[in-house]
Amino acid sequence: MTRQSHCPVTWQGKRRPPLVEQDVVPHVEGGAFPAWIGVGGSPQSVIRAARYGYSLMLAIIGGSPARFAPFAQLFHRALAEFGRPALPVGVHSPGHVAATDEQALEEFWPHYLDVITGVSKTRGFAIPTKQSFRYEVGPHGALYVGSPESVAQKIAANLKLLGANRFDLKYGMGGLSHEKLMTNIELYATKVIPRVRELLA
Repeated sequence: MTRQSHCPVTWQGKRRPPLVEQDVVPHVEGGAFPAWIGVGGSPQSVIRAARYGYSLMLAIIGGSPARFAPFAQLFHRALAEFGRPALPVGVHSPGHVAATDEQALEEFWPHYLDVITGVSKTRGFAIPTKQSFRYEVGPHGALYVGSPESVAQKIAANLKLLGANRFDLKYGMGGLSHEKLMTNIELYATKVIPRVRELLA
């Protein structure tokens, strides 16, 4: 396979020093590098993604994923208004997969509590309780924590609900052991993803 030609980038903005004839790496073998704009709930950000022709990634870290459906719809309307082709919508949310629902919850909860408590001071998040955590893990919450079947069912349901065609699991909550992370990755790759594809077929 031959390497696609690439061009250096020259750019100037307000937040960092300018780039002058800067090489962009990695060099992409198969054409353009796909880029997404992550949106956490701002209609202006959704419209910006459509205006510039980037795919939309809904960053859902709390509350009901259903409340993001209007953003997916707005994105498609904005693409049409800007004369752009249809582009994909994705979902990016935290989670943890273990052999059983209870094991996943037990492993994830203390680290989730620590991390959210830590960022609550600067982000204004409410400190989670066991009850609020159980809600977020349930069918109407934003966390994908459970057995492979439970996580796959929730992913498939929310992809349908949001008209999305990609899901990124934000795994690796601070404090989880390497062994638990590796188990999470293995179960996600070998059990969850195939089951989601089956559910959506």
